[in-house]
Amino acid sequence: MKGRALALAAAILAAPLVSGCLAFHKGAMPGEPKDATFATVGDARVRYLDEGEGPPVVLIHGFASALDAWITVTPELKKKHRVLSMDLKGFGWTDRPEGDYSPAAQAKLVLDLMDQRGIKSAAIVAHSWGSSVALSLALQAPERVTKIALYDAWVYEDQLPSTFVMARASGIGEILFGIFYDQRPDERIGLAFYDKRFITERLIEEIDQALERPGTEAAALAAVRGQRYTEMEQKYRTIEKPTLLLWGREDIVTRLKFGERLSRELPQAKLVVYPGCGHFPMIEARRASTAELVRFLDEEHPAPKAEPKPEPKEAREAPEPKAKGSKP
Repeated sequence: MKGRALALAAAILAAPLVSGCLAFHKGAMPGEPKDATFATVGDARVRYLDEGEGPPVVLIHGFASALDAWITVTPELKKKHRVLSMDLKGFGWTDRPEGDYSPAAQAKLVLDLMDQRGIKSAAIVAHSWGSSVALSLALQAPERVTKIALYDAWVYEDQLPSTFVMARASGIGEILFGIFYDQRPDERIGLAFYDKRFITERLIEEIDQALERPGTEAAALAAVRGQRYTEMEQKYRTIEKPTLLLWGREDIVTRLKFGERLSRELPQAKLVVYPGCGHFPMIEARRASTAELVRFLDEEHPAPKAEPKPEPKEAREAPEPKAKGSKP
């Protein structure tokens, strides 16, 4: 802890001398899955999955995550639904271009991908920071949303740690993320689970590999700088969509008090809490939370008709990987 405190102090002192030193990245990355499907959406090459048939459901992952976060949920959903999931800009195998990574910008990316895939409206399911993308989408285009389900939502200014607020400053953010972002992932993921048995060596290895992808630090910093919720959170009371909130009672990343607050502010919200569960109910409370989600999606609310899936616009074969961006 003393070493980290000294490093943080050094970062603050050095910040005026540094600006924009983290590299973004566009194009294929080393180790990209050969069977991955991509679409060009705006300025980004976006990895996605479009599976199943029926009323559409769109899945939005959280910060520093990817569509793989839904691996326990998708098999059940696609029995009755068409399920569209994606890696948001800056995460997973999607590009990390320079630009806007705010919830509003990510929501536009989701809407544009829905347009490409011929989805007029859908139920939106999101986790953690992805919940702010989902709510931004509902505010931007309420006619495109039939229902909303949020797992352990990260949607309030009060939820931001001090380091996220400090990172808004030019130079300070670059140094903080350059020094700390890829350090001790085992400790950070440990905060997300109540049952530590879920923190496997394989999981840590996968996180390490994801952190090594070019442009990751720059994109993460841009996404953190886009987390400005003061104005947005004043509009949550206007979202008139049936909403299910699924929350781990022992979550110390997005504490239950924020779920209770959100359930009061969203006009048609229902909050379900899972004991002995942290930040990932879809993993730690897999059966119960997935069953609750399926029931919610199958309830008699107005739902869109099934729509045919177009063929992918881009070939599955990816271009040759580019060189990894360098650290400052």
